[in-house]
Amino acid sequence: MGKKHYYVVWNGVKPGIYNTWEECQAQIKGVKQALYKSFGSMQEAERAYSSSPYDYIGAHAKEKQTNPTPNGIPQEIELNALAVDAACSGNPGEMEYRGVFIGSGDEVFHFGPTYGTNNIGEFLAIVHALALLGKNNSNLPIYSDSHNALLWVKQKRCKTKLPRDSKSEELFKLIERAELWLRTHTYSNRLIKWETQEWGEIPADFGRK
Repeated sequence: MGKKHYYVVWNGVKPGIYNTWEECQAQIKGVKQALYKSFGSMQEAERAYSSSPYDYIGAHAKEKQTNPTPNGIPQEIELNALAVDAACSGNPGEMEYRGVFIGSGDEVFHFGPTYGTNNIGEFLAIVHALALLGKNNSNLPIYSDSHNALLWVKQKRCKTKLPRDSKSEELFKLIERAELWLRTHTYSNRLIKWETQEWGEIPADFGRK
């Protein structure tokens, strides 16, 4: 029987640590600039997953990490991180949000459109990212350009003024689920304010301005 391997997927359909190549392959197939590597022990894999992939996957990737502006990203931004953002056609209106891996620009998750507001979308996007990373035991930092959403997450409450009615009922169920997650889970991920005036639009921006 061959030696057991553990597969770290930093950038894929669902980042995480996988026990078989088949599971790993399912996460990276069709993903542009997927980041993954095998390790001989779970301890090594866990250490690698909590670190930058560019420390493990070769010289070419290391060059990308030290490039001052890869994909137009300012030098001070961490590439091994998620960026989240929301967009809303009208406020309230058709709202959606997503998360993007900064190092590659690949979309990690997307939700919507559904009826809501931009601030609610920003709040849900951060909690979605925290829950996803928590499920995969990842401490990647998360960037958001929304001061309100970051504050709401810190307070563990979505302080929206949107009326709760038949049109918004499904959205409020999502809000309640997100608030419950915040009250019942802890996380070590750093939540970082994306400074749009200094750095330009956040990588998860929908480009509709």
